[in-house]
Formats: sequence, structure tokens, C-alpha cells
Amino acid sequence: MAAARAVPVELGFAEEAPLWRLRSEQFPSKVYAPLPGRADAFHRGLFLFCCREPPCCAGLRVFRNQLPRKNDFYSYEPPSENPPLETGESVCLQLKTGAHLCRVCGCLGPKTCSRCHKAHYCSKEHQLLDWRLGHKQGCTQPDYRDHTVPDHNFLFPEFEIVTETEDEITPEVVEKEDASEIIGSMGEALEEELDSMAKHESREDKIFQKFKAQIALEPEQILRYGRGIAPIWISGENIPQEKDIPDCPCGAKRIFEFQVMPQLLNYLKADRLGRSIDWGVLAVFTCAESCGLGTGYTEEFVWKQDVTDIP
Repeated sequence: MAAARAVPVELGFAEEAPLWRLRSEQFPSKVYAPLPGRADAFHRGLFLFCCREPPCCAGLRVFRNQLPRKNDFYSYEPPSENPPLETGESVCLQLKTGAHLCRVCGCLGPKTCSRCHKAHYCSKEHQLLDWRLGHKQGCTQPDYRDHTVPDHNFLFPEFEIVTETEDEITPEVVEKEDASEIIGSMGEALEEELDSMAKHESREDKIFQKFKAQIALEPEQILRYGRGIAPIWISGENIPQEKDIPDCPCGAKRIFEFQVMPQLLNYLKADRLGRSIDWGVLAVFTCAESCGLGTGYTEEFVWKQDVTDIP
């Protein structure tokens, strides 16, 4: 009997993208994960939300949405890979439909600028911030709101996630190669001494070394996707057990789908020690049945594992 083929792991990398891709109807700010063979999940997206500030770390939230190919929100045909005829600052940055969003934070914006009645905000505080940082000068200019990207250093920087399948080299191969180099450089060491060293290697060391060996193949990866596979943990501490992963409200178990790597923190410029969000691994678990939602969203589960003090 042939062995079952392992699920390929897709690696995600952050890449600079032109404004027309980041600020268009394509909504690239999500993990797009359709399910083959599922007509109701032709469009399937996973949205992960977090805040810059450490007190909010426990409030990480992930939501799932799925739709058939024919729906009221997406075109039946895929979007063009070519830029529109207009380029650069002439690309319209405002959504043509949907709820109005705050220019500063992206949350619902029920308030409007009393002068132009076009810029929307979630609060007076964000309206004042936007006014000081540019809206005051551009408020009455035609199309200023549509074609000028607010830069308040408030939101995370935006990138496009590009994917590729992980190479065939396995961590075991890397570990063997590393081991052979060590043994070669210590050719005169006694076998008993090597055995003694191995016995004192803790489980924590082994898990962290395995993590390092795995990501060493592609050190710039920010995301690992593989529905149903096992995540790779950065530490032996705070690894969830099956009882720690809540079932979906539909009654089905949740399975691992993707993880966010610590490398993403570099791109998010979360560099204020002790004051910025931080993680070792963010592991996202979703409904094994990917239950139907209509046109709504359902909340899934995210597990945050921190980096422990590893010698």
C-alpha cells in the first residue's frame, strides 16, 4: 500500500506591493484559503486582528468568512493581475460600497468632518489627529480624500503576502547535516562524552532547535499554512492540548490551519521593548468541517505562544 502523501506546507513572505493592489477592491489583507471541492467555500478568508499594545495581546481575534463563486460581493471572474490604466496617486483609495471607515484606524466611522462631510472617523480624537496631520490642508481640495493615503503611524505597515511551497529538505536532514559537522569538528572526542552531552539536552532545547532548523530553510517566512498538519512550536512551554482548543459552535472539532511566525514583527515595526505586541508563534485553529456561514463571519480560535528564556 502506498504511503499517504503529506500535506504540503505553504510559506508566506511579506512583499512590497503597489498601491493599486493594497488599496483596491481585492482586499488583500487576509489569508485567502479556499477549500478545493467545496462550492460553498470558493472564496474563503481568514482575518487575524491584533493591537500594537501589550495589554491587548490576549485579545487576538481571528474570523472566517466563506462564499460560493457566485455571490453579491466578489466578481465571478478573478481580478486582473495588471495595474489599472491610472497609476500612482490617481488610484482611488476609497471603497465604492460598504460601511464608512475611520481614516485613522479603519474601524467604523459614523462621524464626518463638519467642513467637507467626506472624511469619516470613529471618534473626535481620531478626527483631531487626522486634522493635525494633513486633513486641515487638504480638506477642501477636490478628490483629496480619495487619492491621498493618510500616514498617522497608527496602523501597521501594509504588505502583500506571497506564497511558495516549502522545499523538500526536511528538518531531519538539516539536523543530520549539522550533527555530522559537529562530529567532524570533534573527531577526537570520546563517544561517552557525546552521549553525556545528549542526555543533558532538555526537551526545551530540542523543541527550539527543531524550530530553528525548520525556519533556517526559509528564514524570511512570516506565515506557514497547512490545514490539518501540526504546527511547529518555538518553545516546550505553553503548547496546547486537545482540551485547550474549543470546538466550533457547530459541534465540530477545530484543526490547525496556519501559524504566524515571529519574523512578522520586524515588518510591523513592533520594536518598542516591553511596550509593543510580541509573540513566538500565533497558531490559528479553524472548524474541521468549515461549517456554512451564509454571508456572515464566524470567530475561530488563535493560540499565542511566547518565547521563553532559552539558554
